[in-house]
Amino acid sequence: MADSQDKQLPASARKLSKAREDGQVARSRDLGHAAAMAMGAALLVGLAPEIVARLRELLASGLRFDAGLLAANDAMLRQLIGLTLQMLAMVLPLGAAMILAALAAGKLCGGWNWTLKPLQPKLSKLNPLEGIGRIFSKVQLVETLKACLLATVLLAIGGGYLWSNLDAFSQVVLQPLPTALASSGDLLRGGLVLMLLALGAFALVDVPLQKWRLGEQLKMSHQEVKDEFKQIEGNVEVKAKIKARMRQLARRRMLAAVPEADLVVMNPTHYAVALRYDEATMAAPRVVAKGTDLLALKIRDIATEHRVPVLQAPPLARALYAHTELDQDVPTVLFGAVAQVLAWVYQLRHAATPAAAALPAPQPVVPPELDPHNGPVPRARPRGDR
Repeated sequence: MADSQDKQLPASARKLSKAREDGQVARSRDLGHAAAMAMGAALLVGLAPEIVARLRELLASGLRFDAGLLAANDAMLRQLIGLTLQMLAMVLPLGAAMILAALAAGKLCGGWNWTLKPLQPKLSKLNPLEGIGRIFSKVQLVETLKACLLATVLLAIGGGYLWSNLDAFSQVVLQPLPTALASSGDLLRGGLVLMLLALGAFALVDVPLQKWRLGEQLKMSHQEVKDEFKQIEGNVEVKAKIKARMRQLARRRMLAAVPEADLVVMNPTHYAVALRYDEATMAAPRVVAKGTDLLALKIRDIATEHRVPVLQAPPLARALYAHTELDQDVPTVLFGAVAQVLAWVYQLRHAATPAAAALPAPQPVVPPELDPHNGPVPRARPRGDR
């Protein structure tokens, strides 16, 4: 239990990927605010002459009085709508550019992350106890203190700038309208630059802070690493059960093929190999079942039950078991020995009398190097591999 709570290991690539799917990425609000404000200030400074000229036209149009409009009841409403649309035509492009700048800042901080999981409703969010815990958590406390510090710094910068330029602001009201608009733009530009410097400084601190906090939040314990490894590689016990089940199914299929075999060669009790040969579909005799010890006895019992001949030929049984696989042809080096035993089987099948059926069992000759009892030998390749 203590190990599960001791999260000191960095998050794995799989956990980081899953966190991104859940919407957990590093995001800096200060960087977004700074980027949006910088874009807005840059556009205001770059387009200052056009903006001032446009504001002058709007102000003049709003103050212009036409006596002919008095005859229309909705003249004031139409005038207001027209001025509003012209103002929106100036403000909306500026807001869209600031939004794009904020999105670009998010891309630089944590990359694109398209997911709807954070928007899915969760009952846990409606729990007041958990909500209180999140409000008074250490993370929320740090965010609150940081926001308060930023507001204080911006207030100090704004207040100091206004105080130091109080005389210049007071002279604006005494100037003609075109000059007053230009002077106001210059004064606001200086204040925006100072605030942008403060926001940029906070963003430089906040970006690595957010990445570090996310890394700390996603840290894993030793037990979590082990559990994740099991999920990736598969539970050892489950894999063992699957393999055992597959072996059981393969054994059943193999035993089901014994009644169709032409012959079973035995050791007599330690090895058993069932052979089948069909001239129409097979190029060579094929092994349809094989086993040792209890499985060999099971193959023998099934063969006896279905009247499949059983031949006691220890060297051939050992060689076939060691150098053949299921559903594969016997090696060419064993063709002669296998042909002898199959010929004996065919003679038994076509014997006309019981006396003729009592043919002596053959003793096929097997090359000594193919008998595993003579020492470890390389396995012969099946005929199909040659």
